[in-house]
Amino acid sequence: MTSPGKSAFIVATDPPTPPQGLAGAVYAIGNFDGAHLGHRAVIERTRRLARELGAASAALTFEPHPVDFFSGRPVVFRLTPKAVKEQALREFGLDGAVFLTFDARLASLTAEEFVRRVLVERLAVRAIVVGWDFHFGKGRGGSPAFLQEAGPRYGFIVDVIEKVASAGAGEAVSSTAIRRALEAGDVAAAARLLGRDYSVIGEVIRGEQLGRTLGTPTANIALEATNRLAFGVYAVRAEVDGRRYAGVASFGARPTVARDGAPLLEVHLFEFDDDLYGKTIQVDFIERLRGEEKFSGLPELVAAMERDKSAARGILGAPARG
Repeated sequence: MTSPGKSAFIVATDPPTPPQGLAGAVYAIGNFDGAHLGHRAVIERTRRLARELGAASAALTFEPHPVDFFSGRPVVFRLTPKAVKEQALREFGLDGAVFLTFDARLASLTAEEFVRRVLVERLAVRAIVVGWDFHFGKGRGGSPAFLQEAGPRYGFIVDVIEKVASAGAGEAVSSTAIRRALEAGDVAAAARLLGRDYSVIGEVIRGEQLGRTLGTPTANIALEATNRLAFGVYAVRAEVDGRRYAGVASFGARPTVARDGAPLLEVHLFEFDDDLYGKTIQVDFIERLRGEEKFSGLPELVAAMERDKSAARGILGAPARG
């Protein structure tokens, strides 16, 4: 959402020339998968430098993830698929984001060609900000040191952000550490490293409507096949049409009732009774309640679901059901 008095967030994909409103902007450059605390340091410096220069601030990022491109198929457990990443960059307070399609043509550019063709000719950057470990160009030939040498030659400022060492309690900030936490179901640890709750965004699809017959209607979302969040039941908050709701969600293969066992996210929202099919919702994971279990039958499953709802209400401060 756009705040009063603030221009709309500008999003452009593969622009041949600087997007309107972003000519001469200060760009943070990176994959930004996770948009975590380390990335936030890069973004905050970008915004500060933009204010000093009287310029717009933006992120330059890549889709699909370069590892997926070189693998020929999706393999990376994406912490922030494109929709989530765009939302995170928007919430960081940038003026816009440019997405470049990472394909064979982009991958073939040398570091020098990337600087000249993309940063200078296509985007007309005023300055760039990168993390200490940023590499780019064919064979990863470009580095922060290369950019610091190339910047003066091409007339733009280069700022390099040092590693963000800890999010507290000795936790190193990295996308790898966040993935490990989520694979263990520790969404609280992931949130500390992200600087916000882990979230997913997806379209609600039509299911078998079993939850409704069991007294717990759910919104079903198929996450990316590479998502490795630990199966289990979570206390969640969700945003629907700009409004926030507390709820409980189950992610897994539904061993008690499912035939095919394909992983599915099933979200039950408290104090909500409306049709969600086809809507796009954001789900924030607050706390894991338990792992996925296979029950002996539907009565045992229903009893567990009621316990889960009660536990989630207590964690989220939602009113007890009257």
